[in-house]
Amino acid sequence: MHQFLSFSPEVANARATGKPIVALESTIISHGMPYPQNVQTAREVEQIIRDAGAVPATIAIIGGKICVGLTEEQLEELGNSPDAIKVSRRDLAYVLSQGKLGATTVAATMICAQLAGIKVFVTGGIGGVHRGAETSMDISADLQELAQTNVAVVCAGVKSILDIGLTLEYLETYGVPVVSVGQPGFPAFFTRESGFNADFQLDTAAEQASFITTKWALGLNGGVVVSVPVPAQEAMPKDEIDAITLRALQEAEENGITGKKVTPFLLARIKTLTEGRSLKTNIALVKNNARVGAALARELQEHPCPST
Repeated sequence: MHQFLSFSPEVANARATGKPIVALESTIISHGMPYPQNVQTAREVEQIIRDAGAVPATIAIIGGKICVGLTEEQLEELGNSPDAIKVSRRDLAYVLSQGKLGATTVAATMICAQLAGIKVFVTGGIGGVHRGAETSMDISADLQELAQTNVAVVCAGVKSILDIGLTLEYLETYGVPVVSVGQPGFPAFFTRESGFNADFQLDTAAEQASFITTKWALGLNGGVVVSVPVPAQEAMPKDEIDAITLRALQEAEENGITGKKVTPFLLARIKTLTEGRSLKTNIALVKNNARVGAALARELQEHPCPST
Protein backbone atom coordinates (compact mmCIF):
# COMPACT_ATOMS: atom_id res chain seq x y z
CA MET A 1 0.00 0.00 0.00
CA HIS A 2 1.46 3.35 -1.01
CA GLN A 3 1.96 5.55 2.05
CA PHE A 4 0.13 8.52 0.55
CA LEU A 5 -2.95 6.69 -0.73
CA SER A 6 -6.26 6.59 1.13
CA PHE A 7 -9.05 4.52 -0.42
CA SER A 8 -12.73 5.06 0.27
CA PRO A 9 -14.57 1.93 1.47
CA GLU A 10 -16.27 1.56 -1.92
CA VAL A 11 -12.97 1.71 -3.84
CA ALA A 12 -11.18 -0.51 -1.31
CA ASN A 13 -13.90 -3.12 -1.74
CA ALA A 14 -13.61 -2.87 -5.54
CA ARG A 15 -9.86 -3.47 -5.32
CA ALA A 16 -10.36 -6.47 -3.04
CA THR A 17 -13.05 -8.06 -5.20
CA GLY A 18 -11.59 -7.28 -8.62
CA LYS A 19 -14.26 -4.86 -9.80
CA PRO A 20 -13.37 -2.39 -12.58
CA ILE A 21 -12.56 1.12 -11.31
CA VAL A 22 -12.76 4.44 -13.14
CA ALA A 23 -10.75 7.42 -11.92
CA LEU A 24 -12.31 10.89 -11.96
CA GLU A 25 -10.57 14.24 -11.53
CA SER A 26 -11.61 16.89 -9.03
CA THR A 27 -10.70 20.21 -10.68
CA ILE A 28 -13.95 19.89 -12.60
CA ILE A 29 -15.59 20.20 -9.17
CA SER A 30 -13.42 22.96 -7.72
CA HIS A 31 -12.54 25.01 -10.81
CA GLY A 32 -14.55 23.70 -13.77
CA MET A 33 -18.17 24.37 -12.82
CA PRO A 34 -20.09 26.66 -10.47
CA TYR A 35 -21.74 25.42 -7.27
CA PRO A 36 -24.10 23.57 -6.93
CA GLN A 37 -23.93 22.16 -10.49
CA ASN A 38 -20.37 20.98 -9.83
CA VAL A 39 -21.24 18.73 -6.88
CA GLN A 40 -24.51 17.57 -8.44
CA THR A 41 -22.72 16.65 -11.67
CA ALA A 42 -19.97 14.82 -9.76
CA ARG A 43 -22.55 12.69 -7.96
CA GLU A 44 -24.48 11.98 -11.16
CA VAL A 45 -21.31 11.00 -13.04
CA GLU A 46 -20.33 8.65 -10.24
CA GLN A 47 -23.77 7.03 -10.38
CA ILE A 48 -23.57 6.61 -14.17
CA ILE A 49 -20.34 4.68 -13.68
CA ARG A 50 -21.92 2.48 -11.00
CA ASP A 51 -24.96 1.82 -13.19
CA ALA A 52 -22.59 0.78 -16.00
CA GLY A 53 -20.96 -1.89 -13.85
CA ALA A 54 -17.85 -0.11 -12.61
CA VAL A 55 -16.80 1.75 -9.46
CA PRO A 56 -16.07 5.51 -9.52
CA ALA A 57 -12.95 6.86 -7.81
CA THR A 58 -12.96 10.64 -7.65
CA ILE A 59 -9.47 11.73 -6.64
CA ALA A 60 -8.43 14.73 -4.51
CA ILE A 61 -5.70 15.70 -2.03
CA ILE A 62 -7.08 16.06 1.49
CA GLY A 63 -5.21 16.09 4.80
CA GLY A 64 -1.89 14.95 3.41
CA LYS A 65 -3.40 11.98 1.57
CA ILE A 66 -4.31 11.16 -2.00
CA CYS A 67 -7.96 10.29 -1.47
CA VAL A 68 -9.09 7.75 -4.06
CA GLY A 69 -12.84 7.89 -3.81
CA LEU A 70 -14.56 10.75 -1.96
CA THR A 71 -17.35 10.91 0.61
CA GLU A 72 -20.38 13.17 0.20
CA GLU A 73 -18.82 15.57 2.70
CA GLN A 74 -15.54 15.70 0.80
CA LEU A 75 -17.33 16.43 -2.48
CA GLU A 76 -19.19 19.30 -0.80
CA GLU A 77 -15.94 20.63 0.66
CA LEU A 78 -14.29 20.70 -2.76
CA GLY A 79 -17.34 22.22 -4.39
CA ASN A 80 -17.56 25.07 -1.88
CA SER A 81 -13.97 25.80 -0.90
CA PRO A 82 -12.35 28.91 -2.41
CA ASP A 83 -8.98 27.65 -1.17
CA ALA A 84 -8.72 24.37 -3.10
CA ILE A 85 -5.43 24.38 -5.01
CA LYS A 86 -5.42 23.28 -8.62
CA VAL A 87 -2.89 20.43 -8.51
CA SER A 88 -0.77 19.32 -11.45
CA ARG A 89 2.47 17.27 -11.39
CA ARG A 90 4.50 20.26 -10.17
CA ASP A 91 2.18 20.90 -7.22
CA LEU A 92 1.50 17.38 -5.99
CA ALA A 93 4.36 17.04 -3.48
CA TYR A 94 3.77 20.55 -2.09
CA VAL A 95 0.05 20.08 -1.48
CA LEU A 96 0.59 16.64 0.07
CA SER A 97 3.50 17.64 2.28
CA GLN A 98 1.78 20.78 3.55
CA GLY A 99 -1.57 19.11 4.19
CA LYS A 100 -3.48 21.48 1.93
CA LEU A 101 -6.72 20.89 0.06
CA GLY A 102 -6.01 20.05 -3.56
CA ALA A 103 -8.11 19.32 -6.62
CA THR A 104 -6.35 17.17 -9.20
CA THR A 105 -5.98 18.16 -12.85
CA VAL A 106 -5.71 15.63 -15.67
CA ALA A 107 -1.96 15.26 -15.12
CA ALA A 108 -2.17 14.81 -11.34
CA THR A 109 -5.16 12.47 -11.61
CA MET A 110 -3.21 10.29 -14.05
CA ILE A 111 -0.29 10.10 -11.60
CA CYS A 112 -2.57 9.21 -8.70
CA ALA A 113 -4.54 6.71 -10.76
CA GLN A 114 -1.36 4.91 -11.77
CA LEU A 115 -0.21 4.81 -8.13
CA ALA A 116 -3.58 3.26 -7.25
CA GLY A 117 -3.44 0.74 -10.10
CA ILE A 118 -6.35 2.30 -12.00
CA LYS A 119 -6.07 2.12 -15.80
CA VAL A 120 -9.02 4.24 -16.96
CA PHE A 121 -9.64 7.89 -16.18
CA VAL A 122 -12.67 9.89 -17.32
CA THR A 123 -12.58 13.66 -17.66
CA GLY A 124 -14.25 16.42 -19.68
CA GLY A 125 -11.35 17.53 -21.87
CA ILE A 126 -7.57 17.36 -21.69
CA GLY A 127 -5.27 20.36 -21.62
CA GLY A 128 -3.10 21.21 -24.59
CA VAL A 129 -1.00 23.76 -26.39
CA HIS A 130 -2.40 27.24 -25.78
CA ARG A 131 -2.84 29.70 -28.61
CA GLY A 132 0.30 31.81 -28.90
CA ALA A 133 2.44 29.12 -27.27
CA GLU A 134 5.21 29.80 -29.79
CA THR A 135 5.96 32.91 -27.71
CA SER A 136 4.36 32.19 -24.32
CA MET A 137 5.48 28.52 -24.07
CA ASP A 138 2.12 27.86 -22.39
CA ILE A 139 1.68 24.12 -22.84
CA SER A 140 -0.39 22.02 -20.44
CA ALA A 141 1.45 19.48 -18.29
CA ASP A 142 -1.31 17.05 -19.28
CA LEU A 143 0.48 16.37 -22.56
CA GLN A 144 3.78 15.32 -20.97
CA GLU A 145 1.86 13.17 -18.49
CA LEU A 146 0.16 11.41 -21.37
CA ALA A 147 3.61 10.70 -22.80
CA GLN A 148 4.80 8.83 -19.72
CA THR A 149 1.93 7.59 -17.53
CA ASN A 150 0.08 4.37 -18.34
CA VAL A 151 -3.52 5.49 -18.03
CA ALA A 152 -6.20 5.64 -20.73
CA VAL A 153 -7.89 9.07 -20.67
CA VAL A 154 -11.48 9.20 -21.91
CA CYS A 155 -12.37 12.77 -22.87
CA ALA A 156 -14.26 14.96 -25.34
CA GLY A 157 -11.03 16.10 -26.97
CA VAL A 158 -9.68 19.55 -26.16
CA LYS A 159 -11.44 22.88 -25.84
CA SER A 160 -11.43 25.25 -28.79
CA ILE A 161 -9.74 27.83 -26.53
CA LEU A 162 -6.54 25.86 -27.30
CA ASP A 163 -4.51 25.40 -30.48
CA ILE A 164 -5.91 22.01 -31.43
CA GLY A 165 -3.58 21.43 -34.38
CA LEU A 166 -0.44 22.06 -32.32
CA THR A 167 -1.85 19.94 -29.48
CA LEU A 168 -2.23 16.97 -31.81
CA GLU A 169 1.25 17.58 -33.27
CA TYR A 170 2.71 17.61 -29.75
CA LEU A 171 0.99 14.33 -28.88
CA GLU A 172 2.27 12.76 -32.10
CA THR A 173 5.84 13.87 -31.34
CA TYR A 174 5.71 12.14 -27.96
CA GLY A 175 4.08 8.99 -29.29
CA VAL A 176 0.69 9.42 -27.64
CA PRO A 177 -2.04 7.70 -29.69
CA VAL A 178 -5.27 9.63 -30.17
CA VAL A 179 -8.30 7.39 -30.65
CA SER A 180 -11.73 8.60 -31.71
CA VAL A 181 -15.03 6.89 -30.95
CA GLY A 182 -17.92 6.85 -33.42
CA GLN A 183 -16.32 9.14 -35.99
CA PRO A 184 -12.90 9.77 -37.57
CA GLY A 185 -12.86 13.42 -36.47
CA PHE A 186 -11.22 14.57 -33.24
CA PRO A 187 -13.83 16.41 -31.15
CA ALA A 188 -13.39 19.92 -29.71
CA PHE A 189 -15.23 19.62 -26.39
CA PHE A 190 -18.29 21.83 -26.98
CA THR A 191 -18.48 20.70 -30.62
CA ARG A 192 -18.28 17.29 -32.24
CA GLU A 193 -15.71 18.27 -34.86
CA SER A 194 -12.48 20.22 -34.57
CA GLY A 195 -11.45 20.12 -38.22
CA PHE A 196 -8.76 17.52 -37.40
CA ASN A 197 -8.85 13.74 -37.44
CA ALA A 198 -7.77 11.39 -34.69
CA ASP A 199 -5.05 8.83 -35.37
CA PHE A 200 -7.35 5.81 -35.17
CA GLN A 201 -11.08 5.19 -34.94
CA LEU A 202 -12.05 2.44 -32.48
CA ASP A 203 -15.76 2.37 -31.75
CA THR A 204 -16.19 -0.47 -29.25
CA ALA A 205 -14.79 -1.04 -25.77
CA ALA A 206 -13.39 -4.39 -26.94
CA GLU A 207 -11.44 -2.71 -29.76
CA GLN A 208 -10.19 0.04 -27.46
CA ALA A 209 -9.11 -2.43 -24.76
CA SER A 210 -7.31 -4.65 -27.28
CA PHE A 211 -5.41 -1.65 -28.62
CA ILE A 212 -4.46 -0.37 -25.15
CA THR A 213 -3.35 -3.74 -23.80
CA THR A 214 -1.28 -4.38 -26.93
CA LYS A 215 0.43 -1.00 -26.56
CA TRP A 216 1.41 -1.61 -22.97
CA ALA A 217 2.35 -5.26 -23.60
CA LEU A 218 4.86 -4.01 -26.17
CA GLY A 219 6.46 -1.90 -23.46
CA LEU A 220 5.26 1.33 -25.09
CA ASN A 221 4.74 3.40 -21.98
CA GLY A 222 2.42 6.35 -21.85
CA GLY A 223 -1.27 7.00 -22.00
CA VAL A 224 -3.90 6.83 -24.70
CA VAL A 225 -6.37 9.59 -25.52
CA VAL A 226 -9.83 8.10 -26.11
CA SER A 227 -11.81 11.00 -27.58
CA VAL A 228 -15.60 10.87 -27.52
CA PRO A 229 -17.73 13.54 -29.23
CA VAL A 230 -20.46 15.21 -27.22
CA PRO A 231 -23.91 13.80 -28.11
CA ALA A 232 -25.23 15.60 -31.19
CA GLN A 233 -28.33 16.95 -29.45
CA GLU A 234 -26.16 18.61 -26.78
CA ALA A 235 -23.40 19.96 -29.05
CA MET A 236 -22.98 23.67 -29.71
CA PRO A 237 -22.72 25.14 -33.23
CA LYS A 238 -19.04 25.35 -34.16
CA ASP A 239 -19.20 28.83 -35.69
CA GLU A 240 -20.90 30.22 -32.59
CA ILE A 241 -18.53 28.71 -30.05
CA ASP A 242 -15.49 29.70 -32.13
CA ALA A 243 -16.62 33.35 -32.23
CA ILE A 244 -17.36 33.39 -28.51
CA THR A 245 -14.02 31.73 -27.75
CA LEU A 246 -12.14 34.42 -29.68
CA ARG A 247 -13.97 37.12 -27.72
CA ALA A 248 -13.20 35.44 -24.38
CA LEU A 249 -9.53 35.02 -25.34
CA GLN A 250 -9.31 38.71 -26.19
CA GLU A 251 -10.85 39.62 -22.82
CA ALA A 252 -8.36 37.36 -21.01
CA GLU A 253 -5.47 39.10 -22.74
CA GLU A 254 -6.88 42.55 -21.99
CA ASN A 255 -7.25 41.63 -18.31
CA GLY A 256 -3.77 40.09 -18.00
CA ILE A 257 -5.10 36.62 -17.20
CA THR A 258 -2.28 34.05 -17.49
CA GLY A 259 -1.21 30.58 -16.39
CA LYS A 260 -3.61 28.44 -14.38
CA LYS A 261 -6.19 31.22 -14.28
CA VAL A 262 -6.74 31.20 -18.05
CA THR A 263 -8.95 28.13 -18.43
CA PRO A 264 -11.32 28.88 -15.50
CA PHE A 265 -11.65 32.48 -16.73
CA LEU A 266 -12.41 31.42 -20.30
CA LEU A 267 -14.94 28.78 -19.25
CA ALA A 268 -16.73 31.28 -17.01
CA ARG A 269 -16.86 33.87 -19.80
CA ILE A 270 -18.03 31.31 -22.35
CA LYS A 271 -20.78 30.24 -19.93
CA THR A 272 -21.89 33.86 -19.56
CA LEU A 273 -21.71 34.63 -23.28
CA THR A 274 -23.71 31.49 -24.16
CA GLU A 275 -26.23 32.23 -21.40
CA GLY A 276 -25.45 28.94 -19.67
CA ARG A 277 -25.73 26.67 -22.70
CA SER A 278 -22.01 25.81 -22.59
CA LEU A 279 -22.39 24.50 -19.02
CA LYS A 280 -25.23 22.24 -20.15
CA THR A 281 -23.00 20.91 -22.94
CA ASN A 282 -20.12 20.45 -20.50
CA ILE A 283 -22.26 18.37 -18.16
CA ALA A 284 -23.65 16.27 -21.02
CA LEU A 285 -20.24 15.40 -22.44
CA VAL A 286 -18.80 14.39 -19.05
CA LYS A 287 -21.72 12.03 -18.48
CA ASN A 288 -21.31 10.57 -21.96
CA ASN A 289 -17.59 10.06 -21.36
CA ALA A 290 -18.41 8.27 -18.10
CA ARG A 291 -20.45 5.65 -19.94
CA VAL A 292 -17.66 5.03 -22.46
CA GLY A 293 -15.03 4.93 -19.68
CA ALA A 294 -16.99 2.46 -17.58
CA ALA A 295 -17.37 0.10 -20.55
CA LEU A 296 -13.63 0.34 -21.26
CA ALA A 297 -12.76 -0.32 -17.60
CA ARG A 298 -14.95 -3.43 -17.59
CA GLU A 299 -13.30 -4.69 -20.76
CA LEU A 300 -9.78 -4.08 -19.45
CA GLN A 301 -10.66 -5.84 -16.19
CA GLU A 302 -11.88 -8.88 -18.11
CA HIS A 303 -8.92 -8.86 -20.52
CA PRO A 304 -5.93 -7.49 -18.62
CA CYS A 305 -2.63 -6.60 -20.27
CA PRO A 306 -0.63 -9.78 -21.00
CA SER A 307 2.82 -10.02 -19.47
CA THR A 308 5.72 -9.00 -21.69
